Amino acid sequence: MADTVVKLVYLLSACLFIIGLRGLSHPRTAVRGNLLGSVGMLLAVVVTLLDREIVGYEVIAAGLVVGSAVGTILALKIKMTAMPQLVGMFNGFGGGASLLVAGAVLIETVLLGRRASTQLTVATVTSGLIGAVTFWGSLVAFGKLQGIVTEKPVRYRGEQVVKALFLVASLTIGVFIIRDPGRILFYWVLVACASVLGILLTISIGGADMPVVIALLNSYSGLAAAATGFVLSNIVLIIAGSLVGASGIILTRLMCRAMNRSLVNVLFGGVGAPEEVVSADDVYEGRVKATSAEEVAMLLKISRRVVIVPGYGMAVAQAQHAVRVLFQTLESNGVEVEFGIHPVAGRMPGHMNVLLAEENIPYDKLLELEAVNPTFESTDVAVVIGANDVVNPVAREETSSPIAGMPILNVDKARTVVVIKRSLSPGFAGIPNPLFAAENTLMLFGDAQKCVQDLISAFHEA
Repeated sequence: MADTVVKLVYLLSACLFIIGLRGLSHPRTAVRGNLLGSVGMLLAVVVTLLDREIVGYEVIAAGLVVGSAVGTILALKIKMTAMPQLVGMFNGFGGGASLLVAGAVLIETVLLGRRASTQLTVATVTSGLIGAVTFWGSLVAFGKLQGIVTEKPVRYRGEQVVKALFLVASLTIGVFIIRDPGRILFYWVLVACASVLGILLTISIGGADMPVVIALLNSYSGLAAAATGFVLSNIVLIIAGSLVGASGIILTRLMCRAMNRSLVNVLFGGVGAPEEVVSADDVYEGRVKATSAEEVAMLLKISRRVVIVPGYGMAVAQAQHAVRVLFQTLESNGVEVEFGIHPVAGRMPGHMNVLLAEENIPYDKLLELEAVNPTFESTDVAVVIGANDVVNPVAREETSSPIAGMPILNVDKARTVVVIKRSLSPGFAGIPNPLFAAENTLMLFGDAQKCVQDLISAFHEA
């Protein structure tokens, strides 16, 4: 293909990436942004395959059919509660693909007797190191989210020293590769060391920090792709990887800020370990007040303002449709209803926003933490559906708590708090929640979807 045509298509793809990324910043334009980004990547892949004469039109068409089939099946079959695991695997596959491509180019260069430039060797080492950390770190994150690996941080004496040793070993081997690219075996030794490092870095992080880890691994996958772009001297891959890397690290910083923590603290502080100061019995015994759907319906009937706070439990129960019906029912009866959204509620950034946006709940009703917190004191009823750590007042009180200092939704300041939850089990942080035993809290135990449906029926009958 003419070099000019290729560069123009690459420019168009880059523009689509940027416009698509801009669209992903708001739920209203997210679908369009995702579509534009996908079209940009499709154009970039097709023109690259044709330009390099890697495959013909028939193979490209076959790839489109197979890829579309796999994507469609995943979109239809994967539950929203499993979306964080899927995102984690996507990150891992991106890192794995980058390190394999970079390794293949290095092998080809050496076997054909070509001179390996400094750009090639440095980029290959970078891709292998970051790609291996991303791949194995993502597998561990997937295991934690899926329940295959313990959600608790795996800690041991001298762990930071061990991690540092593997990092130094990886960098040292990388220097050897740059100095003597002909020793191909060194590359795979580098990948092995970086793989262990990826496992160690992620296994020591608790389940409560998985939203941050997912965002960070997304950034890693983009950086690995950008490095591979330098290996291949492919402009569009460098641009795409840089955009993913930059957006991932920005999102990571936003998540850390939402938890009032530094990235260093998340990665090396061991936060998420269940170091309980008091037992659950000490917090809950004799203080928890169970309620019924009929009693809660009466409270809602006489309320002027209600704030609904969704959490991971809502996603597990797939209660978002019932929540929308409750929202519409209350609004039609003159009750002001808004949603309080914590940025790290669920298991990935924006988890609750996606669930509620799919139900066509107006975007102006989805209030972020800073906007909704000042309104709780004038709220008649705060309905917490499956949320735990993000409404735990311990974050404001105990400096030794795993969530100490994390900004929370101040639902305890509402006149009445109704918590819909299956049991008194702890959240990802593994600590009891005094909110459940507060004087103004009523616990409605059961499956979130059924409880909300019972609330709607009781409200109509009241």
